[in-house]
Amino acid sequence: MSVAERVRDESIALAPAPATMARPWSSAAELAIVIPVLNERDNIAPLVERLTDALAGIRWEAIFVDDDSPDGTADTVRALARFQSNIRCVQRLGRRGLASACVEGILSSAAPYVAVMDGDLQHDETLLPQMLARIKAERLDVVVASRYTDAGSVGQWQRSRVVISDVAGRLSRLVVKADLTDPMSGFFMVERSAFAAAMRSLTGQGFKILLDLFASSPRPLVFAEVPLTFRRRLHGESKLDTLVAWEYLMLVLQKLVGPAVPVRFLLFSLIGALGVGTHLLTLWFGTHLLAIAFPVAQAIATLVAMTGNFLLNNLFTYRDRRLRGRRLVTGLISFYAVCGAGGAANVGVASYVAGGHHSWWLAGLAGAAVSVVWNYAMSSIFTWSGSPAPAAKPQTAARAALPAAN
Repeated sequence: MSVAERVRDESIALAPAPATMARPWSSAAELAIVIPVLNERDNIAPLVERLTDALAGIRWEAIFVDDDSPDGTADTVRALARFQSNIRCVQRLGRRGLASACVEGILSSAAPYVAVMDGDLQHDETLLPQMLARIKAERLDVVVASRYTDAGSVGQWQRSRVVISDVAGRLSRLVVKADLTDPMSGFFMVERSAFAAAMRSLTGQGFKILLDLFASSPRPLVFAEVPLTFRRRLHGESKLDTLVAWEYLMLVLQKLVGPAVPVRFLLFSLIGALGVGTHLLTLWFGTHLLAIAFPVAQAIATLVAMTGNFLLNNLFTYRDRRLRGRRLVTGLISFYAVCGAGGAANVGVASYVAGGHHSWWLAGLAGAAVSVVWNYAMSSIFTWSGSPAPAAKPQTAARAALPAAN
């Protein structure tokens, strides 16, 4: 009976594996390198070549996790994989984010050790053999490539980026107690069981999976650091922007408040409170400066507040599900409908509580609480359902990126 037939046979698959099947295959990867990428087509072939040189004598595989890049990054990886069997591509459709890409890449491999590194050639791949040797010899959970050890360097960063990194590092101390010199590093190696112990507590948000890993682990992680000198990017553009910084703040906040209160709900509520202020300001402007009749001014103020809330939530609260183009319009309409129903629920609950001879402020709070929970839950289902707008049609991978066939 073939191995495939054994796996298909449920009774045999559940039984202990025969000794002949328990022996590891010589080609099994000892080290997996997970590389999240977005629009990095021109960096793929040089990176694979550098990894091949640096990891000579080590059984390794590289897993490129691509968030459906419109520049054809995934096609380039697959083209290389036809010539080099230890190169793999995980192309994600309808999902975004570096941290979640790293998690999916790690889970797609069976290697006992996993490294995470960027796909823009700024991380020094020659450190990987040293990191692997240390994590095995010293029985470590994690080895971090740090820019802030004595021999490390941020390279030719602009002063503004150095300041941003320093502030982010200080914020990380709120949730990570380990004495890491570079908790913001995107280049590290982790032992699989250490990752498995923390993976169900990971938020998967933002760009800093290392911080998430240390903050989510059920026990203190045993780690070491190696010095990293950050390189300059050769091709493509940096993904760092103000909204990436916002996602980082949300990660820190989520770890501070814990899983009981989703940080997305906190943001939704905060924007809702801002909407109350917008409503009152618009109402005052309409009734006092424009002399509009109160019912008309109230209707306009309500519309302005709901529209503002929708745009802010689309930009910040649901950044990973952001609506664009036609979906922005249909999403706004569905948000109006959800908030309209929430307003009706607000009035109904408040009236019921007030009818029970409770204080007016208690009735008002009860109605508002029901309204915000309703609006959050229903808008998550109907307005921001979880699938971002489709990416642009990928370009055809450049033939120049392919190695010559033997």
